[in-house]
Amino acid sequence: MSEQQKPLLLFLIAIISFSGILIAEQTGEELVKARRVKFPVVEKAKNMTENLLLPQGGLTNPDVIDVMKRIPRQKFCLPVYQQFAYQDSALPIGNAQTISPPYIVAFMTEQLQPKPTDRVLEIGTGSGYQAAVLSLLVKEVYTIEIVEPLGKRAEQLLKKLGFDNVYTKVGDGYKGWEDAAPFDSIIVTCSPEKVPQPLVDQLREGGRMIIPLGERYQQYFYLCKKENGVLVKEHLTQTLFVPMTGQAEAERQVKPDPAKPQIIGGGFEEAREDGSPSGWHYARNVKIISAKDAPEGKSFIRFTSNNDAQILQGFAIDGKAIRKLTLSYSIRGKDIVPAQRRFQTNSAYLMFYDDDRNPISEGPIGMCSGSFSWQPVVQTISVPEKAKEAVLMIGLPAASGQLDADNVIITY
Repeated sequence: MSEQQKPLLLFLIAIISFSGILIAEQTGEELVKARRVKFPVVEKAKNMTENLLLPQGGLTNPDVIDVMKRIPRQKFCLPVYQQFAYQDSALPIGNAQTISPPYIVAFMTEQLQPKPTDRVLEIGTGSGYQAAVLSLLVKEVYTIEIVEPLGKRAEQLLKKLGFDNVYTKVGDGYKGWEDAAPFDSIIVTCSPEKVPQPLVDQLREGGRMIIPLGERYQQYFYLCKKENGVLVKEHLTQTLFVPMTGQAEAERQVKPDPAKPQIIGGGFEEAREDGSPSGWHYARNVKIISAKDAPEGKSFIRFTSNNDAQILQGFAIDGKAIRKLTLSYSIRGKDIVPAQRRFQTNSAYLMFYDDDRNPISEGPIGMCSGSFSWQPVVQTISVPEKAKEAVLMIGLPAASGQLDADNVIITY
C-alpha cells in the first residue's frame, strides 16, 4: 500500500466504526422499546404517576415517566402492604429493609440519564422494584443485595415477571461487581457514610453515580461524575435511606445514640437552595419564611397545601430506655380545610418502627382547621418498648390551606 492510500484507508475504517456505533445504538433503542412493550401500562401505576409523582415537580424524562406507569409495584410489596403499593411512601419488605417511595425511584433514575446502551450497577436490590424500572430503560442491570433472603426473593420475582436483562447477586455491595465492570452508571439505594472506593473504580470514565451519603438520619443525595479517575460530587437534596451494611457500616464514624433522640433544624433557620429546610427530608410544598414574628429565631416554615405538604425527619430511639417523649412546636393556620369531610386535620404525625422496620405505633398530633394565630402544641407520647427508630411528619398531608410551624423540639 502506498503512503498516499493510507489516509483514505484510515478514513474508511473510521466511517465503518462510526456506522457500527450508530447501528449498535439503534439496536439498543429497539431492544429497549421491544422490552417495554411486553409490560403494558398498569392503571393504578399510571394514576399514581400522574396524580402523585408528577405534581411534585422535578420529573421531566418522558421515558422514565412512561416506565413508572408500567411497573406493577404491588408485585414487589409484601402481601400485607400491597393495598398501599401505589401510595408515594416507603414500605417494609422484611429483614429491616424497605421499598423506596416511587417518586424517589423515579428521581434517582432520572439523575442517571439512562440510555438504551447503558450497563448499570445497583447496590441494594431490596424488593427488585428499582431494578425493574431500570431494566426497561437500559441494556443491562447488575444488582447486588447483602441480605440473602431478599436477594433470592428478588431474583425469583424478576425472572417470573420477565425482566430478563437483570442480573442478581448476593454479596456486600461495598465491593461492587468487579467481574462485570466497568459500568456506565451506578445507583446506590442504601446509605454509606462515604462512597466506597471499589464503586469509584468500577464506574467508567465519564459515568454517573447517584448515592445517598451522610450520617444515619442526616443524609444527602449526591450526583457524582467520574472525571480523570476521581468523583466530582454535586449536592442535590436531603433524603433518608436504610444504611449500607457490611463493610460500609463497620467503617461508619458517626453513629446515632438511641438513648438521646433529637430533632435537627427544628427552628428552621437554615434553608437549602430549593427553599426546603435543612435537617429534614422529602419536603413537599414548603418554604422557609424570614419574619420578625417567628416564635423562635428569625424564620419559620410555611406549608402551602392542596392535600400534600409535609417534611419528614427520622431519629433513633430505644423504647426500653425511653418510655415517653414530649413533642412541642408552634403553629399558625390560614383557611385550613381537612380532606375526606373531617372536621380537623393533624399538623404532626409520629410513627415508631421496630428493629425490622415494621411500623408498630402511630398517632396524629396537633389537630387543627380554619384560621388561627400562633399557638403552642405540646403532647406527651408513649414510646413502644420495641421501638428502635421513629419518623416525625410536620405539615398538611391531608388538607388544603396554609400552615406555618416553628420551634419543633422533642424532650424525654
